[in-house]
Amino acid sequence: MSGVTPTGPAPIVLVLGDEELLANRAVTRTVADARAADPNLDVREYEAGSVAPGEVAEMLSPSLFGGRRVLVLRAGQDARKDLVTVLLAYAKNPDPDVTLVVTHLGAAKGKAFADGLRAAGATVVPVPKIKKEKERIAFVRDEIRGGGGRCTEEAAETLVAAVGNDLRELAAACSQLLADTDGRIGADTVARYYRGRAEVSGFTVADAAMVGDVPGALEALRWALHVGVDPVPIADAIADGVRTVARVASAGRGSSFQLASSLGMPPWKVERAQRQGRGWSPEGLADAMQAAAECNAAVKGGADDRAYALERAVFAVAAARQGSGGR
Repeated sequence: MSGVTPTGPAPIVLVLGDEELLANRAVTRTVADARAADPNLDVREYEAGSVAPGEVAEMLSPSLFGGRRVLVLRAGQDARKDLVTVLLAYAKNPDPDVTLVVTHLGAAKGKAFADGLRAAGATVVPVPKIKKEKERIAFVRDEIRGGGGRCTEEAAETLVAAVGNDLRELAAACSQLLADTDGRIGADTVARYYRGRAEVSGFTVADAAMVGDVPGALEALRWALHVGVDPVPIADAIADGVRTVARVASAGRGSSFQLASSLGMPPWKVERAQRQGRGWSPEGLADAMQAAAECNAAVKGGADDRAYALERAVFAVAAARQGSGGR
């Protein structure tokens, strides 16, 4: 982490963002760095919205007994004005034997507090929510690499499709794969360990729908729901399938390797989209995008019957392809 020296972490660390797993890891790393400098480290943790300013001030004041201390303040965006005043005043001249760690969601609430800590020279550790598929795939590959293994991009995508979007579950899955294999992880490895989920995932449903295979898509959808695949990543996969084909189709002619660079996709994904895109018209893809958007809104908006919303999307995507003249 930036700001870490041989004598411990920076005096003030601002963990900024709403990705809970990464925020917790940043706090854990900071405490570990401080403990490496002083094994007898005193660690205190508080919720910013409920702790009294006097209690925090006492923790931050010089100790008669010496030794390093870490004060972790969770949910800094909830800090009241009197606490913010105390902490921003302290931040101008922090105690070198104390590390103040503040976690903050990074949104508009409490922004002045985060900005004040940043202006005072806090070390900022960004932990924004991971929302894009390619970021989750990169997270999986980094987890495997950090554990001493190797993971192909296709294997990472298969794992995301099998496990879902929750970073804690993905991290646990990566740890399990590393423990049970020699560390060289391909798509076939993931499929073996997550059979029934990896093989029948949102991407299985999307792939079948995009080529007009309604029976295959419905069978995969019903089985995926039966074995416990969450409806949200299935809806995301359908939307991603339509979007990817549309992006590749609009990029024009070229080999998968040529287009991969300009589109920021792996070549195998471009090649798959090129195959799936045969028989689609721009109008059909626009209709399919609308159907995918409606499905996402229904599934994520708490529709009474999310399975029905997904089935309806499968029919709508296939109808859009048929309307394009696809066979």
